[in-house]
Amino acid sequence: MQVIENKQIKEKLYTEKLDNGLVVMVLPKKTRKKYIVWSTNFGSIDNKFFAPGEDKLTYVPDGIAHYLEHKLFEQENGRNSLDVLTSIGVDANAYTTNDHTAYLYECTDHFDEALDEFMNYVQNPYFTDENVEKERGIIEQEIMMYDDYPEWKVYMNAMKAMYKDNEINIDVAGTVQTIAEIDKEKLYKIYNSFYRPDNMILVLTGDFVPEEILEKIKSKITMKNVDKKTIRKYNHEQKEIVNHYIEKEMNISMPLVLMAYKDNDLTSNKVKKDLAIDMLGNILFGRSTEVFEKLYEDGNLIAEPTIDYEFSKTYSHVMIQFQSDNPDIVIKEITNKIEQVKKDGITDEDFQRAKKKIYGEIVKDYNEVSNIATAIVSDYFKNINTLDYFNSVNEIDKSYIENILKELFVEDLKVVSIIK
Repeated sequence: MQVIENKQIKEKLYTEKLDNGLVVMVLPKKTRKKYIVWSTNFGSIDNKFFAPGEDKLTYVPDGIAHYLEHKLFEQENGRNSLDVLTSIGVDANAYTTNDHTAYLYECTDHFDEALDEFMNYVQNPYFTDENVEKERGIIEQEIMMYDDYPEWKVYMNAMKAMYKDNEINIDVAGTVQTIAEIDKEKLYKIYNSFYRPDNMILVLTGDFVPEEILEKIKSKITMKNVDKKTIRKYNHEQKEIVNHYIEKEMNISMPLVLMAYKDNDLTSNKVKKDLAIDMLGNILFGRSTEVFEKLYEDGNLIAEPTIDYEFSKTYSHVMIQFQSDNPDIVIKEITNKIEQVKKDGITDEDFQRAKKKIYGEIVKDYNEVSNIATAIVSDYFKNINTLDYFNSVNEIDKSYIENILKELFVEDLKVVSIIK
């Protein structure tokens, strides 16, 4: 096994690529909890591809990655593996994102007992006309629920205002119309094209002996290597945004706002940029800033705005989100602060404070096994080693953050999405 060690936080990540191409990573921690997640690099944006050995482009309905996630728990023996795992006493779940789908469970006891069921259902799909149809109504209800969820709507509206053709505009769950096109043949094609060991990663965090758990995993692997590759196709996206402003009315007590800046640079160091943007949020409108104090005292903010840098292989953008009865005032204050710092620069005091805060937040995340594992998975599919975040903090200087502010927070590439 290859061992990647970070001496700053005294963590070791054990990695091995199996003969069939599956990557297994183990990060041991002295805790009662054990966490396992098995993920495939297939999400909502992967809606067209050349299947292995085929020269005709395959198009699949929006929402099929999420649909397959639901159906993979169904087994030929009539059992639902999610119910089986829950009955054992473990906390099992699954989720679908823009670029990957993951299956997981967490427990303090019965890990080995649950592992048999877990390894079995991920590797043995069972789709029938009947069980695929049975799920359709359940997912339709989930879609309608998300349509009524303001936080999701403000995000999707921002994406549609920012991107013209990018697949990020595809709702992870699809629509009632698109999921009507999903059948067992399409699900099997997706599984055989993307649920292949060389396109997957299995991560374990918690009280494990790396060599022992690796041998146990190997003994339960039945997936075979596939020689021919699946080739994905993505739309070409324009550099310009679509609309600067988009709003929607919903049943909400206070307007919800998302300011977003489109980042057309998909090749720069994403780890450093992610950290720099987090630090900028603290410097621009963090709880200790004059901007936040004024907005809070005047009743224009009830909580500190959040900032996030979302990125993948085909898109990247900054998002600032907050709630306010006077969104125009908050937008103006934040925008003015951005322009002022662009002009005057960042003080040494603000820089050092933000740097210490971000480092502390990263260390805190490494206290929870679920946070570690999900971060490893998400970063892996972005070609990032999660432990690089610690090293990159030390590489960031004030001039780098100031350059990111000037290059990325551009008014021509800004979108404002509001739920009123």
